[in-house]
Amino acid sequence: MEKADSKIFIIDDDDEILQSLSLLLKSSGYQVETFPSTAQFLETENINCPGCILLDVFLGGKTGLELQVEIETKFECLPIIFITGQGDIPMSVEAMKKGAVNFLQKPIDEKELFNAIDEALQRSISLISKQTELEKFKSLISTLTAREYEIFRYVITGMLNKQIASELGIAEHTVKNHRLKITEKLGVKSVAEMICIADKMNIKGVSINNI
Repeated sequence: MEKADSKIFIIDDDDEILQSLSLLLKSSGYQVETFPSTAQFLETENINCPGCILLDVFLGGKTGLELQVEIETKFECLPIIFITGQGDIPMSVEAMKKGAVNFLQKPIDEKELFNAIDEALQRSISLISKQTELEKFKSLISTLTAREYEIFRYVITGMLNKQIASELGIAEHTVKNHRLKITEKLGVKSVAEMICIADKMNIKGVSINNI
């Protein structure tokens, strides 16, 4: 991935830090946006490229750690790298447990910074890919009729057509026709592929034992 295809968002209330980090990253080929507060950053919309966030731990008002969940909820494909001049080990452990990529101490070592950014951007790409895949599956599932979706939930349990027909009180050939439509709409050729989609979409199967 080209650096110019990604974007680094820096959030720090120290203007000197903002300027120095921005200059460093821009000189290395990255697109950079700076924000003096988390509130201003949260107003940003339509971020649709790989990227990451350099977030100062100690900002005015709430700390970066307190805002971590809020940021990750809105920008789930932008991993966070915390930066601080006053952090400690318990704080860094808490940040990492909540999903932060790294926790860097000021003054920031350039090599550590670029390594952390590289890791964060790779994670961002992976998250975007996963999100795109889920949106695709969601769109495909939405094309199923209510009856097709119902039968789909039986099929992913491994039940045979005659078992599903008996359970629903319909003809076996009707189930067969619905299964054909389901495979066509989802673009799959096997039950295993249907199960894969269901797992990723967290769709639970319906079986005789749990009706």
